[in-house]
Amino acid sequence: MLYWFFMRTLGPVARHRFKPVAEGLQNIPRTGGGIIAANHLAVIDDALLPLTCPRMIHFMGKAEYFEGKGIKGKFKKWWFTSVGVFPVDRSGGSKSLGALEHAREIIEEGHLFGIHIEGTRSPDDRLYKGHTGAARLALETGCPIIPAAIIGSRELQKPGQVIPGKGHSKVIYGEPIEVEKTPSDEVTHERLRELTDEITRRIQAMSGQEYVPEYAQVVKQQMKEEQDVLDSAGAEAAADLEREHE
Repeated sequence: MLYWFFMRTLGPVARHRFKPVAEGLQNIPRTGGGIIAANHLAVIDDALLPLTCPRMIHFMGKAEYFEGKGIKGKFKKWWFTSVGVFPVDRSGGSKSLGALEHAREIIEEGHLFGIHIEGTRSPDDRLYKGHTGAARLALETGCPIIPAAIIGSRELQKPGQVIPGKGHSKVIYGEPIEVEKTPSDEVTHERLRELTDEITRRIQAMSGQEYVPEYAQVVKQQMKEEQDVLDSAGAEAAADLEREHE
């Protein structure tokens, strides 16, 4: 794995460009498994966490990153694998269980696993309802959860922007949430929701974001549908105008 090679060679360039400041590093366990649970504002969030964390962080990545064809596809697969990213099928259900099992193995082997609890990037800079995957992993492994607030990344990389701009960013690592290991058949939905909401509250307290009690994926879909309606209406209006001038 080339994680530390890339951190040492590309890290200085990224630090110069993004100027990340880290707070609360004392809250990251020096050894043993743990979960870094963060908010998600931009693609570069997955660079800001490794740049500020003294330990290697393993992440999940969209399965599509590993399924590309040709030289470009092979390069992407090699790159993500080299930096500790493993694939997850985000369609949910049984297809996602393999990735969760792999994450559990990473934690139990004494490594850090990083996850964005919203499940996707925020569509509008607000903090959205968290998914329960991090809570389940913590309860089933008994590892601590370190809430992390990423600040400023959206200003460096707006939605749709490929190359991030220059500027300042910050990652705040909060106090660990200690979790007692619980047999999987005793983990209830209520406990998962309770723990997930606690993680979200900790992140919000550090990030200062407005909280939205809905899943970001649902809001994104609603925004897309609304935009499709507007685009359709605009196209019809343009067609009507063109017919009037014929």
